[in-house]
Amino acid sequence: MKNILEIRKVNKFYGDQIKNQVLFDINLLIEEGSFNAIIGASGSGKSTLLNIIGSLDVPTSGEILIGGRIESHMTSDRLAEIRNEVLGFIFQFHYLLPEFTALENVLIPYQIKHGKITKEAKQRALELLKEVGLEKVENNLASNLSGGEQQRVAIARALINNPKIILADEPTGNLDSKTTNIIYDILRNINKKYNTTFLIITHDENIAKKADRIIEIKDGKIFNDTKKD
Repeated sequence: MKNILEIRKVNKFYGDQIKNQVLFDINLLIEEGSFNAIIGASGSGKSTLLNIIGSLDVPTSGEILIGGRIESHMTSDRLAEIRNEVLGFIFQFHYLLPEFTALENVLIPYQIKHGKITKEAKQRALELLKEVGLEKVENNLASNLSGGEQQRVAIARALINNPKIILADEPTGNLDSKTTNIIYDILRNINKKYNTTFLIITHDENIAKKADRIIEIKDGKIFNDTKKD
């Protein structure tokens, strides 16, 4: 397998007068098509690392390479394109637009990228909603969906532009155990069907144990890195 993501000696400080170091010399290689769990206590630096990978934040030092290209060498416009085309984001809070339907929410990243929604794009959105088991509620307003349904719409939305990498920050944090398992199965199926690379922050040990690799972060450092055979 080739590496799709490389993290080289990433450090992160916050503050001007009093500097607080959150990440310490993080080095990681992520294989294309792999399913990775990132675990650690609150405040360990997990979300900071994920935000830096997703170019939502910048490292104080070090480099992030996506597909062999260094993020810091890219223009802000190119980074915006990377976030829209190469990366997909799933957050603990789904951030759907409540006045839009499930289908319309899924199509938003495509519309941002292309402006006009084509017949093919709408068909793909419908297929993705079917993939996550929501084909019967495509025209329901997001505000009329359950929490689990809203999160599944968010997953479909993250996939609409065929991203190579999905970054997920506690995607099942607000869901019950049954819905959590359903969401996990959906993510795994997508991983296998589309060879999409996943990096998932989770506090759920059962979810973490099902990943191909568990990366544990403690006090801003990689404390443990375990791959399954």
